[in-house]
Amino acid sequence: MTTDRFDACALGATLLLSLSVPALAAPGDWPQFRGPNHDDVAPETGLLQDWPAEGPPLVWKATGLGDGYSGVAVVGGRIYCAGDKGDSSFVVALDAADGKRVWSAKLGKAGPGGDGEPKFNGPRATPTVDGSRLYAVGQYGEMVCLATGDGKELWRKDYQKDFGGGCPKWGYAESVLLDGGRVVATPGGADGSMIALNKESGALLWRSKGFTDAPEYSTPVIAEILGARQYIQLTAKSVAGIAAADGKLLWRAPRRGNVAVIPSPVCRDNLVYVTSGYGAGCNLFKITAADGQFSAEQVYANKVMVNQHGGVLRLGNYLYGYSDSKGWTCQDLETGDAKWQEKKFAKGSLVCADGRLYLRQEDNRGALALIEASPEGYREHGRFDQPSRSSQNSWPHPVIAGGKLYLRDQDLLLCYDVKAR
Repeated sequence: MTTDRFDACALGATLLLSLSVPALAAPGDWPQFRGPNHDDVAPETGLLQDWPAEGPPLVWKATGLGDGYSGVAVVGGRIYCAGDKGDSSFVVALDAADGKRVWSAKLGKAGPGGDGEPKFNGPRATPTVDGSRLYAVGQYGEMVCLATGDGKELWRKDYQKDFGGGCPKWGYAESVLLDGGRVVATPGGADGSMIALNKESGALLWRSKGFTDAPEYSTPVIAEILGARQYIQLTAKSVAGIAAADGKLLWRAPRRGNVAVIPSPVCRDNLVYVTSGYGAGCNLFKITAADGQFSAEQVYANKVMVNQHGGVLRLGNYLYGYSDSKGWTCQDLETGDAKWQEKKFAKGSLVCADGRLYLRQEDNRGALALIEASPEGYREHGRFDQPSRSSQNSWPHPVIAGGKLYLRDQDLLLCYDVKAR
């Protein structure tokens, strides 16, 4: 079973690599939210399969990231993140060898974004890195393109001023999606919810005129479905496929979310799976095409997976994530049935690497657990509590890059060595 699980993990990463990884990403890099293939699966091997009682070795810890929930991008020996300091938000670059700051550049206004509560201050989106450039978005919808070498600003846009976007209640949280020469985002607005910009100049390439749902907090994914390259986005009203070439609405399926819709969609072939919390549950849609017209048929809708914050990842035919009130869950993608559900570890986010799932609690302990990536059951191989916990929820997903585990907690970043010896 262990070999099969690893093969599924590695094969999925390889097959998707050409679709979603930024052009200059290298092995060991984590260039965007949810990793090289935007699926929370790290294509790495030779990692610890069991943790000692105290957890893996801590290599370094860094401070000075500022307030916020932005995850980290790791590319070419540097780490990029975003946080609030004083009355502004900033993108920060660190040296991956020791966590020391390399540069800091202004992103936008500080604060909670939208009508959110002050205790939720700071950026939510993870920077997206493509060679000599990175793209970051603040909680108020200020997008900036910076030079990765020194943080020099190359261009910027404002979702609300430039595109008439409507800021979600708890601020913009979607991370920038990079696809070839396009920077793709969801500012919202009557002229089209999604936009594509030229990555070099920031010039507008298209808007999704046929898709005008208000933005939520989900980051879209890239998919090739029945020969059409498209961006799959989830909102509080629907899930939709937007043509990558021109922003045309290819298909749209009504799907009601509650309070906040956060997890990214999951795609396999012509199947699109979505889930969100606050009782909404999960849905699977089958996408078909006839005479050049796409349509979406619902395969199932249930509450096996009610995922609020931490996201869901797919390995082969199985989905893994935390389901509110039911615990950590393995779900059959095709049938929607639960393979197992376990409450031994509290709610949070996850990432997969080398046949193991790394679970991160969002509560005041911020504990980490290492379990088998298997539909056979919940089997732990170590856990530890995060040191130096802040008072805020540990919402940033764990990151695995270059044999290291990165944990962002507000102003603090921890780097652990998870390479097998």
